[in-house]
Amino acid sequence: MAPLVMVASARIAPFCRLKDWRKLFFFTSRRGDIACSLMATGLRRRRFSTIQSSTNGRNEWNLQILEEEREPLKYVWPEKQKPRVCILGGGFGGLYTALRLESLTWPEGKKPQVLLVDQSDRFVFKPMLYELLSGEVDVWEIAPRFSDLLANTSVKFFQDKVKLLHPFDKLRMNELKKSGCGGTVQLESGTVIEYDWLVLSLGAEAKVDVVPGAAEFALPFSTLEDALRVDNKLKKLERARFGNVTTPIHVAVVGCGYSGVELAATISERLKSKGRVQAINVATTICPAAPPGNREAALKVLQSRNVQLFLGYFVRCIRKSHDQEVQDRFEEPKIGRNSASEQLEDKFSLELQPAERGLQSLNLEADLVLWTVGSKPLVPDLEPCDQPHILPLNGRGQAETDETLQVKGHPRIFAIGDSAALRDSSGRLLPATAQVAFQQADFAGWNLWAAINDRPLLPFRFQNLGEMMALGTSDAAITPSFIDGLTLDGSIGHAARKIAYLFRLPTDEHKVKVGISWLTKSAIDSIASVQTAVTKALSG
Repeated sequence: MAPLVMVASARIAPFCRLKDWRKLFFFTSRRGDIACSLMATGLRRRRFSTIQSSTNGRNEWNLQILEEEREPLKYVWPEKQKPRVCILGGGFGGLYTALRLESLTWPEGKKPQVLLVDQSDRFVFKPMLYELLSGEVDVWEIAPRFSDLLANTSVKFFQDKVKLLHPFDKLRMNELKKSGCGGTVQLESGTVIEYDWLVLSLGAEAKVDVVPGAAEFALPFSTLEDALRVDNKLKKLERARFGNVTTPIHVAVVGCGYSGVELAATISERLKSKGRVQAINVATTICPAAPPGNREAALKVLQSRNVQLFLGYFVRCIRKSHDQEVQDRFEEPKIGRNSASEQLEDKFSLELQPAERGLQSLNLEADLVLWTVGSKPLVPDLEPCDQPHILPLNGRGQAETDETLQVKGHPRIFAIGDSAALRDSSGRLLPATAQVAFQQADFAGWNLWAAINDRPLLPFRFQNLGEMMALGTSDAAITPSFIDGLTLDGSIGHAARKIAYLFRLPTDEHKVKVGISWLTKSAIDSIASVQTAVTKALSG
């Protein structure tokens, strides 16, 4: 909005004769600065500055509106009497909690109104983002729109970003009546949502500012946008190096946990002889927390695809390579050169420092740097006020919860997934995985039902069903927890993993659509393989 400038004489009397300014009040400091405040009901709040000037010997003031703040817009719930449940975050925890609430049987008049808020318009099945890089799945299959998933439910969806929380249910405050408001949520758009019950399930974002140059030159891989950005970058590199066998594409993957290993395996299979993948890990082994069967299967795949492993190293910094810096310094600017082509020509240098004795410092060159180390939970800030309502957070920024998934000290707020810090019976913090969030959503939905209907809440108990990892278009590794020593790998593990994830898709309608799509693709691939085999046999 363009700034609005108003001029007033030193006496300011003319303003007082206008009806629209009857509630405009001025006061003058020793230096003659004028401040004002619009008190009329319904008007917007504005910030003003004044500039003194002299015209024809008269002192005048330029009153300039620097900023205009709109009054908050209150979200209107469809029903006034029914409970209001606001769910922040539409990942595994948030969406599946909403669907669980929809599936439960409610007493008359007790079924809550559910509002799901997410900054994206799509739910993302994150464990299958790697299949986007290999071309096995389409975006709609693993990232359907919320509007489609919730079309046959009473759950409302609001696309916006959470800005502030203002809970009213602090236990040290006056006891909250069961029918009272639990607090408010302010969104980036200015909309304010009153809730009776709140679910925090905002997930986490990649933390790429760990070492110098990482935020500037490395690409994270945790969202749909990240996956599409990496895929686009790989396509540009593949086109630029097409037919050039002497200059392979170098991809550096920082971190060899599950995400890093799955990325390294998928990209190395995609590039084949056209590229070289270098995986860096501070530990001396890959996937230190994985079951031995998964780790051994992954290591065998990485070695078969000539992935270079730099174990026992940490990245000290990332910068443009020296040759690229010299080229940028002396290269004449090209007219019409866009940022995408500039980024395509960039080469990066990674300085590796040993984390173990006996190793020497190294420098790696890469065309693409992928960052899979570290994450930051997205728990929103609290609205400042005279009596701050403090959420108990751990060192990672997660909300501390009791075993019923309620935030400690806030009985009207549940936290699940990456937003929650919950420990198992042995005192260890539960991992921030899709499996944990999936199970917590089921308990959160039930405990919301119990709280609304004055029933006892159930303690959450995580059941580790096993671990799965993608290793390419025909490779995967699965280690179920209920059979000791068993690991399914290769094509069998790949098929079992896809079937398991098919049954975990959010709605029955989406499962059917995706299942038909995958069967069709599999049939087409089988026919193509048979035709290729027959052609080779006839030509031989």
